[in-house]
Amino acid sequence: MRGVVERLDLEGLGVVRLGKREIHVPFTAPGDVVEVRRWRRRKRTLIATDFDVVEPSPNRTEPKCPYFGTCGGCLLQHIPYTEQVRFKSDKLSKILGFDVEVIPSPWIYGHRNRIDVVISTRGIGFRRRGTWWDAVDIEWCPVFGESSGRVLRSLREFIEDFRPSLYEIRGNEGFLRYIVIREGKFTGELMVNLVTSEGELPQEFPEYFDYATSVYWSVNRTPSDVSYGEIERFWGSEFIRERLDDVTYLIHPNSFFQTNSHQAVTLVRKVAELVDGGKVLDLYSGVGTFGIYLAKRGFDVEGIEVNPFAVEMARKNVELNGVDATFRVGEDKDVENLSEYETIIVDPPRAGLHPKLIKKILKDKPQSIVYVSCNPKTLKANLDELVGIYSLETAVGIDMFPHTPHVETVVKLKLKV
Repeated sequence: MRGVVERLDLEGLGVVRLGKREIHVPFTAPGDVVEVRRWRRRKRTLIATDFDVVEPSPNRTEPKCPYFGTCGGCLLQHIPYTEQVRFKSDKLSKILGFDVEVIPSPWIYGHRNRIDVVISTRGIGFRRRGTWWDAVDIEWCPVFGESSGRVLRSLREFIEDFRPSLYEIRGNEGFLRYIVIREGKFTGELMVNLVTSEGELPQEFPEYFDYATSVYWSVNRTPSDVSYGEIERFWGSEFIRERLDDVTYLIHPNSFFQTNSHQAVTLVRKVAELVDGGKVLDLYSGVGTFGIYLAKRGFDVEGIEVNPFAVEMARKNVELNGVDATFRVGEDKDVENLSEYETIIVDPPRAGLHPKLIKKILKDKPQSIVYVSCNPKTLKANLDELVGIYSLETAVGIDMFPHTPHVETVVKLKLKV
């Protein structure tokens, strides 16, 4: 069946009408003429699985990545970047119910500071789109940059020399499972973390990555398909560093950091710009990305984070930067006395704010809230609960994830007088 793509849906899939059906087609652009042969149902949506673009739209650009269209990482490389930004602005505006401008990323290739590369019998690369078991073999990743090619060449040399078994996810068999590459975009420091099943790693392994700042070996002793494990040992530096303006952060294999360093600068500057008063609660504080940046600018910062290891890293970052800030372990639903703070910063997971936290905000009425969201749908639900006593002062999108449908949102709420 043949039809014309009318628009992109909120997930970045092209939408084409075929008879009474609406089919959502990946890797297409408005104006494409597509031939759709098969589709599958995902909840209430029909997703094309076998299709061709028979007449490309003029609203396309040439993807830089040779694996685009098979790799599950990027969905929108065929859309000109200005159009990607417009799509994300329209998406936020539609979900949130008001106009939201999106700040473009200064880099749209070479911007990612972390990639998790599958090592499997199917290939060394990323999961093939639409599968949990297959992999697309890659030589390098353009959204990470040139050093990814060097690391993957070294990995393949190691495999060729020592012939370790590669993982087969469906049988939970094999030794090598993932290689995670992390890079300080502003420091040039490089971390390589090999994730394996239980077994023996040849002692020569780190010699293949002697150019890296830090080399780790982690062991995943579970059948779960995850790219982390218990640290077995490391060579070189225990951490690599990243720098956002005048603040330096330590990065460990098992710690989270914003994946687009260039746009992370935009994000921390925007949050700092929106903070009122002197006393700040940094909730969901992680490794202190916002809190330490604010402390460097003279704010009185207390951070709360549920992950003890992240709190440990935040305290190391406090010491490294010579700032006065405190971070402690705690849960969002258990925070007390929010009225003591002039601004609270919240950067929750995709599920949004805990209902008990919303009740405490409505009870304690802190003067100002800066909400950083990775999920506009839960942001909308939370805003609907807060706008009774808060007014929306600022809302801006920040494109942390070029070539994907995802977008970060920063919102400032002010207590109504």
